[in-house]
Amino acid sequence: MSADNHRTLTREVEATVIPAGDKINLPEGMEVDITHRLGGNFTIVCDYGMFRILGKDADALGEDSPDAAAAESDAAAASTEPSGPPEEGTLWEALKTVYDPEIPVNIVDLGLVYSLDIAPREEGGYKVSVQMTLTAPGCGMGPAIAEDARIRCESVPGVGEAQVDIVWDPPWNQDMISEDGKMELGLI
Repeated sequence: MSADNHRTLTREVEATVIPAGDKINLPEGMEVDITHRLGGNFTIVCDYGMFRILGKDADALGEDSPDAAAAESDAAAASTEPSGPPEEGTLWEALKTVYDPEIPVNIVDLGLVYSLDIAPREEGGYKVSVQMTLTAPGCGMGPAIAEDARIRCESVPGVGEAQVDIVWDPPWNQDMISEDGKMELGLI
């Protein structure tokens, strides 16, 4: 691991155990190595295993928070009310910022997102419904990945609500990975 990625936690920080999905607190002073900086979150390894640390806690790693720039961008986008439904392409791009913390490819290019539907809501705005799967049924990170997808969809102007459901039919397989994803993983 590169020295550029070696860190000492500057404060106690909540982390998610990969792949179990359990939350734990890592203590101040723990030595860790950052393996991924993807989708605004960090995947780290240490003597106790692999963990995901949210971007809002980047300071504990001595990193700048990717959430600060995203918040400014979201505020600017929110200041202009959309005149119609959210653009489907914008939603797909938002989903491309969500990553499985063990795999350095976004969930769209991994072939995990099966459908994306947009429908008007009675109370205004639009509801986005996403059906996605995981690479393995026992993945404890599923709820965290789905929550990331929901948050990213709700950040798109015009979206008043997003629902992300994990489904298992059809079962995921490597043939579902996009060409870009396969290139990133070294499969082609």
